[in-house]
Amino acid sequence: MFDRTGGEKYNSKAVFEKLKQKLSKTRELFSRLEQLFQSGQPQPEILEELSELLILADVGVPTTERIISGLRESARKNPSADLKVLLKQELIALLSSLPSAVNESWPAVWMLVGVNGGGKTTSAAKLAYRYKNQGKKVMLAAADTFRAAAREQLQLWGKKLNLPVIQGQSGADPASVVFDAIRAFKAREYDLLLVDTAGRLHTYANLMAELEKIKKVINREFPGGPQEILLVLDSTIGQNAIVQAREFNRFSGITGIFLTKLDGTARGGSVLAVAEELRLPVKFIGIGESEQDLEIFSPEAFVEALLS
Repeated sequence: MFDRTGGEKYNSKAVFEKLKQKLSKTRELFSRLEQLFQSGQPQPEILEELSELLILADVGVPTTERIISGLRESARKNPSADLKVLLKQELIALLSSLPSAVNESWPAVWMLVGVNGGGKTTSAAKLAYRYKNQGKKVMLAAADTFRAAAREQLQLWGKKLNLPVIQGQSGADPASVVFDAIRAFKAREYDLLLVDTAGRLHTYANLMAELEKIKKVINREFPGGPQEILLVLDSTIGQNAIVQAREFNRFSGITGIFLTKLDGTARGGSVLAVAEELRLPVKFIGIGESEQDLEIFSPEAFVEALLS
């Protein structure tokens, strides 16, 4: 089996088992589906209870309605089909409806955006670890110059992973830090620059203006970049993640979602809501605190692990 890039081969069984273990809290909720499908209740009652379970898992009302509607139609066309199989097909189709291949053309500059506390810095470290292990030369840029803690955290990750971190003084212009980082990135002939941005300025308009400025600097100094702009969302906050994503989706150029902390929530259904309501593909998922706890998102593996 191949990852969503169509490139690196990985052990699909190992990925499935890891996801199955890490999604245990969400799976506890979804495990009630097995009892529901075997209950012998009339189909309308099963679908009504299924709808309630999906909403409890933070799939959200609009996405739940689409899933139930699709399931009802599939069951009508194939009355003898197993409802669980039809549900799997419906969920995989929903998650596969958007182009989710990661742009792994090198050299590349990627931006990570999102609110403070969502896991941007740790997500940057996970990406750095992944691509360093693939033999890529990776550099980090601390463009959140408004929080000393963010720069310090990125420096600690850089030290742990033995990677260079470009940073400026506290309160420095973030775009100037990115400018310096790109100069160093090109001069040293690195493969990947990961830019960790601020998650909060004193107004939302200022934050969006700052992100646009950083993006323009990247594109000017590195034509074609940023190749990925990943919106980092904390899955434990459920439907609030959707609200955050809608706000950030006004920032032009977001290429996909990095969904974090999936191991710590019963709200794993937010993956479905993100894909359906925001029309943004989930590209990466974080399933733990260590640098190794990252997977390129696979709709098939995710749904199988969730419903197994």
